[in-house]
Amino acid sequence: MTTLVETRGLRAGYGDVEIVRGLDLVVGQGEVVALLGANGAGKTTTLLTLAGELPPLGGEESVLGSRGRTPLHVRARNGLALVTQERAVLMELTVAENLRVSRCDTARALDLFPELEPHLGRRVGLLSGGQQQMLAMARGLARGPRLLLVAELSLGLAPLVVERLLAVVRRAADDGVGVLLVEQHVHQAMAVADRVMVMRRGSIVLEGRSDQLGHRLDDIRDAYLSTDDSGESPP
Repeated sequence: MTTLVETRGLRAGYGDVEIVRGLDLVVGQGEVVALLGANGAGKTTTLLTLAGELPPLGGEESVLGSRGRTPLHVRARNGLALVTQERAVLMELTVAENLRVSRCDTARALDLFPELEPHLGRRVGLLSGGQQQMLAMARGLARGPRLLLVAELSLGLAPLVVERLLAVVRRAADDGVGVLLVEQHVHQAMAVADRVMVMRRGSIVLEGRSDQLGHRLDDIRDAYLSTDDSGESPP
């Protein structure tokens, strides 16, 4: 299995504020690695650092064979796709125009999400949140990436839509794409992940194969939900 992402002792944050401490992480070709944790655990900071949006504060990182800091647009040219909870789509353009601007293979995009075909001529701002996220995912995957970084797909979306999006994430991995999936919700992420890493306060506190951790949901909750400072209830 080809390694697409590897970090050793990675430290990341904002300015002088360190959020992620000593992270060792590997993502290989054709696997989904789920990075779980409550709000504020450091998941998104990790993702943005690996995407090239944030400079690492220390440690080592290799993304698609490049070591050290490389900006997002360079990593994208090397085969990285980033899909965030912000649904990075152009609201004033139609679905078809979004795909063209992104230099996507439209046939591939519609193969992934045939639900978008009736809306090709529709302005994206008029679509539902789930349809917009499908378009964002299609824009990322229809360019044929080697590595997909995904953040919080479940945020604000109906469970059936989330299930649909995650099925496409799993399909991408089965086709050889390496995926790092950042999520809060345990069950949804574990249903498609090969390996799971649980983050709390910037550090990994539990990790293993999803089939090994499936019977340890209470341990996962204890690791980062029931004692999280945010006071959130387990999902």
